[in-house]
Amino acid sequence: MIEAKYYKQFNNHVQCHLCPHFCVIKNNELGKCKARKNINNKLYSLNYGKSCSMAIDPIEKKPLFHFMPGTKTLSVSALGCNMQCIWCQNWQISQSNDTNTYELSPQKVVDTAISNDCKSISYTYTEPTVFYEYVLDTAKLAKKNNLKNITVSNGYINKKPLEELYSYIDAANIDLKSFSESFYKKYCNASLKPVLETLINIKNLGIHLEVTTLLIPGLNDSSSELKNLCKWFVNNLGKETPLHFTRFFPMYKAKHLPPTDIIRLKEAENIAKSFGIKNVHLGNI
Repeated sequence: MIEAKYYKQFNNHVQCHLCPHFCVIKNNELGKCKARKNINNKLYSLNYGKSCSMAIDPIEKKPLFHFMPGTKTLSVSALGCNMQCIWCQNWQISQSNDTNTYELSPQKVVDTAISNDCKSISYTYTEPTVFYEYVLDTAKLAKKNNLKNITVSNGYINKKPLEELYSYIDAANIDLKSFSESFYKKYCNASLKPVLETLINIKNLGIHLEVTTLLIPGLNDSSSELKNLCKWFVNNLGKETPLHFTRFFPMYKAKHLPPTDIIRLKEAENIAKSFGIKNVHLGNI
């Protein structure tokens, strides 16, 4: 364990300032992400250097279609997430803090990427925000070795830690899970507004940005919501920013829902294009 960044101490608890939850954590208790713990009034990261998954992926799988296409990326993750999405395809590692892990130092991550001819490292599968210190140290080493850094994230991070980390990040794919506040609260245990702020902040930093929305039948795929999403997208991120609509499959606590109809995906694509978005991609089909 290492001491976490971005928290404040009080008499009998700490408050984490890494993400918009601002968890108030009593001694020997965990934050909502299950990856940060108050030990004797200090906040510690429980997943530093402990990988739960690593793979060599095509960069298009992130999905990034407009950043270093055709290259390989080394994907790395650690346990935990600061959202609890009911359809999570990686719930065994995102919603757990006791799944098997293995020691993988930042230097070993970089060495593995280089030895496998990967041009970048992707912090992905779970939520990179909750293994922040691990990502930050790895990203710094990667930069020194001419590797690019990529985050695949839900965007639930506060501005100050975002600005520190993203000074080492070259590209990001951010999940915009819905354009509804009630959706975020009910199905993700989170809030929409901070995600929108993150998208704007990343764009303003000049980092390559692509956005992904998983279309879930009956929950976030109405034409009115998609039109509102696309209108905001164009006004705040621009018509050139790539937008991915991906197909939902029954998973985790959402097994009662049907897969997304491909016709609905194409309708979403047409809506996005009608707002002038130039790079619209469909995934999981």
